[in-house]
Amino acid sequence: MDVKDTRTLNHELVLHKGFKLIRGTHDPDDVDQIFNLEIRDSDVFVVTYPKSGTIWLQQILVLLEANGDVTAITKINNNSDLIPWIEISGSRQAFITASSPRMRVTHLPYQLMPLALSQGKGKVIYVARNPKDVLVSYFYFHKMASMLETPKDFNDFFEKFVRGDVFGSSWFDHIKTWYSHKNEMNMLFITYEEMIQDLRSAVERISLFLGKELSDEQLANVVKYSTFDNMREIPQASYKQVPVNLLNHHQGRFMRKAPVCPPAPTPPPTHLVT
Repeated sequence: MDVKDTRTLNHELVLHKGFKLIRGTHDPDDVDQIFNLEIRDSDVFVVTYPKSGTIWLQQILVLLEANGDVTAITKINNNSDLIPWIEISGSRQAFITASSPRMRVTHLPYQLMPLALSQGKGKVIYVARNPKDVLVSYFYFHKMASMLETPKDFNDFFEKFVRGDVFGSSWFDHIKTWYSHKNEMNMLFITYEEMIQDLRSAVERISLFLGKELSDEQLANVVKYSTFDNMREIPQASYKQVPVNLLNHHQGRFMRKAPVCPPAPTPPPTHLVT
């Protein structure tokens, strides 16, 4: 989702190489060129299926780069200004010319991401979330996101979600494919549920993975301002400043409610990822 894109949105999904993109938001030809991007060792990609913790990771990474200084966020419009989506039309060229460290988020499947990642270049943080919670969150997001079709009802959306007839396609295929290639790249695989249960430990793991050295006080600040309650009060983190023509805030809040903490899901069974 591009918080700056104000072009006409028609909700149409485009099937491109087995993956559903959004017409007007994504350009299939531009997405194709992501595969051959030159990747630096310092590049970081946060990969998620939609509604699986993308905004949460944006907040954590912005704060890690700022050594826990939350005032750094107040200087921007939204966290996506610093850590945008790589697949949004026009973002690829900005990525090429950006200074290091280049940090991006993405919902793309493994096969559409840079080949260099599977050759050990850059770093990938994959965040997985319980599909039941993804389904519910995605349903409510469709009600407020202007670039997505408003669901007829929950049952209809459930059927589309299970078929993969939504932006992001199949949750099952997305996580299965990325997980099956995790040993080929520099990947940290973490779950949304682990982050809920022990955010400090999750932030420490992310910090260590990125090679960031923060003091205890700086790390505590990253954790403090990455809690759900605090993020809801930070406009740059909660996307309150996104224009209504992209997110209809009258239909709900982007950060709808505090997440419930179910048991953390186990990785996909071996027979699914061989």
